[in-house]
Amino acid sequence: MNKRKIGKLLLALVMCALVLGSPVAAQAAEGTLDKIAASGKIVVGSAPGYYPFEMMDKKGEFIGYDIDVAKAIADALGVKVEFRQFEFAGLIPALQAGEIDIVIAGMSITGKRALTVSFSNPYFETGQVLMVPKKDTETKNWKDLDKKGKKIATPQGQTSALLAESIIKDAEILHFPTFPETSLALVNGQVDGVIYDQPGILVYEARHPEEVRGIHDLISLENLGIACRLGDTSMVHWLNSFLYQYKSSPREIASRTKWMVNIKDWLKEFE
Repeated sequence: MNKRKIGKLLLALVMCALVLGSPVAAQAAEGTLDKIAASGKIVVGSAPGYYPFEMMDKKGEFIGYDIDVAKAIADALGVKVEFRQFEFAGLIPALQAGEIDIVIAGMSITGKRALTVSFSNPYFETGQVLMVPKKDTETKNWKDLDKKGKKIATPQGQTSALLAESIIKDAEILHFPTFPETSLALVNGQVDGVIYDQPGILVYEARHPEEVRGIHDLISLENLGIACRLGDTSMVHWLNSFLYQYKSSPREIASRTKWMVNIKDWLKEFE
């Protein structure tokens, strides 16, 4: 073997060693699917409070559109499902630490997040919209509020906050810890409008029809994805195959209709 061939072989061996020793390869090698099969259950990270995707009813049970997705995944795998509750900001660290197998929590697919987790294909498409006080009959879109002296609010750390920072030029932007606190600021007259995910605003509007109104022209489009550990390609491929048959299936349509359309029916569970 000549020196050139020996050099190429050594380089290939070094590259293999680097890849196999990388965090991505280490995570992928563990195999979430194998872990799920061995334990007979899939552990799903959730952040209840994001209506209508993940919530807790009066009995302390997890309910919502995302919960239905997780149950359908468990059924397809032939295993049980266990939900574990976290603050939204704690979901990715919990996934990285192996405390949960996947995250289904209304998580938007972004380039920044994709550096730390691997995403499935989108399982739900949504977008940001504007909500104003019911007494405001003049505002037609977010541009009507982008004026000096106006205040627009968003929950901090959400994609709605990033959107507001990128498009609002003249109005003042205020950030509150959660969407309920953001909405309360609107009801109390502290701000003139709220930018947030359309499903969340649909639910709030249904709960407070005399106080707010949603303007449902989408300001932006977002894709929600299921998060897996970084580099876990087998899990991602399986989820994509699952979503291919689940999306727009009778089961998914029934779930979407219940949580996104017949909102007042399930709201009774919280009264």
